[in-house]
Amino acid sequence: MSTSKKWESEIADRETTSWYEASARQRIQLLLDADSFQEFIGPEHREASPHLQVFDLPEQFDDGIIVGRGRIAGAPVFLAAQEGRFMGGAFGEVHGAKLTGLLRAARDIKSMPVLILFDTGGVRLQEANAGELAIAEIMRALIEARVAGVKVVGLIGGRAGCYGGGGLIAGCCSALAVSEQGRISVSGPEVIETNRGVEEFDSKDRALVWRTMGGKHRRLIGGADAFTDDTIESFRNIAIHLISSAPGFGENELKAEQLRLEERLQRFGNCNDALDIWRALGISEVEAIPVMDVLDFIALANRNQEPHHDAR
Repeated sequence: MSTSKKWESEIADRETTSWYEASARQRIQLLLDADSFQEFIGPEHREASPHLQVFDLPEQFDDGIIVGRGRIAGAPVFLAAQEGRFMGGAFGEVHGAKLTGLLRAARDIKSMPVLILFDTGGVRLQEANAGELAIAEIMRALIEARVAGVKVVGLIGGRAGCYGGGGLIAGCCSALAVSEQGRISVSGPEVIETNRGVEEFDSKDRALVWRTMGGKHRRLIGGADAFTDDTIESFRNIAIHLISSAPGFGENELKAEQLRLEERLQRFGNCNDALDIWRALGISEVEAIPVMDVLDFIALANRNQEPHHDAR
């Protein structure tokens, strides 16, 4: 295939491939410039979890996360992509150490932003202590990278969502982009139901789950900086934009974020459902939001939430 034909084919694949349906390696291949990705700790190293054999569980050669460097629109980036199809993209010892190492490299180099392609259900129960420690180490490494001037952009739209410790890490990023399929929450639906009862949260109520944790709700309340369509081309476009526009990190940014969260709690603290929050935002036809198409929703979000960086 000629270079021009290959380029045209890649553009077509980006525009038609669903982020939600793609694997982590497919996302990397199409998100970054062609043939630019260099994987660190690749398949030949076989860095699988040392703990899973104890529980007679299958291993994966990359332990469910791919880390490396590449280019996007010609600019160099570090990148980590979680594989939600392997143990729900959950964090274990090796999985966490790879992301920590990538963030520390970004901190030391300072000149390259980081893209994190979240797709995780949280910490592996089989590696609970190691996984929880990994979350703490990742958060520390991420903050150190941001203090050093590194932009860390999270992209959320995969099958597993962004739950548990992944939700905490996402909250530390410079900016987040989410699609309708993306979900962000510290506790998953089943966890809430198990601990608080079905009266508090019915995990089988898909409409409730999606309007509480889904991308549209997170965008409207400021939990995500951008909303985008479920194609790799859309995620690529918004990633490029957020890398250049995401804020820096310092005392002023921390104070502004604290104030924003205090105001959000005061405004929505008595709301019992996302529908109540949407009404408090001044949205009249709240029942239409779950079925609203991407462009109409972006227009709505831009009217009700600042700052806005949405792109199709």
